Amino acid sequence: MRLSMRRSLAVLALASLATLFASGRAAAAPGRFTACGQDGLECMTLQVPLDRTGVTPGTVPIYVERLPAEGFQRGTMFLIAGGPGQPSAETFNIGRNAAAFRQLFPGYQLVAYDDRGTGKSNLLICPRFQATVTATVDQQARLAAECASTIGPTRVFYGTRDHAEDIEAVRKAIGVDKVGLWGTSYGTKLSVAYALAHPDHTERLLLDSVVRPEGPDPFALPVLQEMPKGLRSLCFSTTCAAATPDVVRDVATLANRLAARPLTGTVLRPSGKPAKVRLDGPTFLGIVVDTDLNPGLAAELPAAVNAALHGRPAPLLRLVWLDLQSSSLSAQDLSFGLFVATNCDDGQFPWDPSTPVAQRKAILDAARAALPAGATGPFGKWATDFGTAALCLLWPSPAGGDRLPAGPYPDVPVLLVNGDRDLRTPVANAFVVASRFPRAQITVVPGVGHSVIGGGDYTNCADNAVRAWLNGSVPTPRCPRVAPLVAPIAAFPRSVATIPAVGASGPRGRTLAAVIRTVRESGASWLLSRAAFSGGSVSISGPYGGRLRPAANSPAFNLNRYTTVPGVQVSGRLELVFATFRAVIPFRFEGTVTVRGPKAVRGELDFTATSVSGTLGGRAVRARL
Repeated sequence: MRLSMRRSLAVLALASLATLFASGRAAAAPGRFTACGQDGLECMTLQVPLDRTGVTPGTVPIYVERLPAEGFQRGTMFLIAGGPGQPSAETFNIGRNAAAFRQLFPGYQLVAYDDRGTGKSNLLICPRFQATVTATVDQQARLAAECASTIGPTRVFYGTRDHAEDIEAVRKAIGVDKVGLWGTSYGTKLSVAYALAHPDHTERLLLDSVVRPEGPDPFALPVLQEMPKGLRSLCFSTTCAAATPDVVRDVATLANRLAARPLTGTVLRPSGKPAKVRLDGPTFLGIVVDTDLNPGLAAELPAAVNAALHGRPAPLLRLVWLDLQSSSLSAQDLSFGLFVATNCDDGQFPWDPSTPVAQRKAILDAARAALPAGATGPFGKWATDFGTAALCLLWPSPAGGDRLPAGPYPDVPVLLVNGDRDLRTPVANAFVVASRFPRAQITVVPGVGHSVIGGGDYTNCADNAVRAWLNGSVPTPRCPRVAPLVAPIAAFPRSVATIPAVGASGPRGRTLAAVIRTVRESGASWLLSRAAFSGGSVSISGPYGGRLRPAANSPAFNLNRYTTVPGVQVSGRLELVFATFRAVIPFRFEGTVTVRGPKAVRGELDFTATSVSGTLGGRAVRARL
């Protein structure tokens, strides 16, 4: 379940490290467009039927934004966010980001609207379920059922079919005959649903990070089966060699171990007070999947998993706590109520939609037991709890069964874009969906995780593929590999004595090596802290103590006795290195730090993009980075 209920973290922009998307528009008067922002942005609120059969009376307000094309208008493009539960108008903010989107879709009128149940379109709020980031699978199912009661009988009107008909209502209100749709993640499923229901009004489809139209799988089987490929992309070639010889084996071994015996421990909150962390198998899989959106987490996870397998869980528990903070979202950012209402309406579960709740568990257990060997990839059958069936087990009837039309799939231009490091919507999905369209083309971006366009692919290869496709050219089928923003860190050592010396012999060389590791790890933690606390300047603890505090208005951070290697404490200020208006990739940091600690040789060191130099124990040291 955790694979979709996540923050859509835009990759930090290289020049400014600013978040791509921002929020906030006031709704216009119902039923007509009025000016509401810069660059010609117009807004309106459209009333649509709650129940299109007419049996249940009432309407739902749909908040819509549109941005006119510059010059000749070649078409209209709808921007469809993911989740389900993200409000598209709020997420894309086409007024504030007009220049970027007009460059991506030249000549297109752009439209973004909040799905029913999100943002300014009758937002669904289930307060207790919205805070389920630390709940167990059973607790999530109970809170989901409580959410169903909160929403009430109208919960049956928030399936993908309903969302697709809302797109049609917006199309009619705008007054255009055909629309293109750019969907991301769940937005790809919704875009295809619209194309199947209204092929005559579909001009083209751009599908980024592809969900199968019949998905998500109730047992998350495609995700589990394809996860090793995504992990191998994360650790491409020798990228993770200093952390682990086999990240797939490590992840599978630890996941199965945690499923049998969950791990508990404490980490320090920003306030300095301890927080208890419990890590079971499904929660751990959620953390692993989150590496496809969070570059800091991706850099740290292989080393932290390997350390936990060898009896040192502290670094991993710290990562878990930090990543869970990024899942603590307001309903305005991502409505968990809408998420569960849509998935429990759409789901293709082992039970019949009308099956009483009391009878479902036996059916679910039997279906799980009947899965063939290998169906859950390298994980035990417990991993099926990662799917939506476990989440919707107690959802009131009807639960599931809202199937989309079977086809035929329309003969329109389709471009599917996927990163090969995407763990929640693996690249295999793109090939499956592409096979159903007569005119589908695929662009794969190696090294990129979830949400490729305008986010993970900072090389612009995917954006260039989109523009080529719009112009009738053949988009590149495979981009060059995109380097990680932060290189995977080396293994967490047991002690300074176990680290090979660099730049000098003996204790000074080992201390220098420990400080280099600390600086590299702190860069990944800086990105983690920005993700966990929405880019703010909230301090976090080091893996073994001390503090890291991000600078408020610059790509920098301060360390205070920060400890990555037990017994070596690093303090000072480090700032992201820029070169010719572009950050050094992978990120490197420059600044001056002091070295203290019971296992360290004391001194002061200066870091540049390529080297470190200074004094330790009163003697000069220097090393290339």
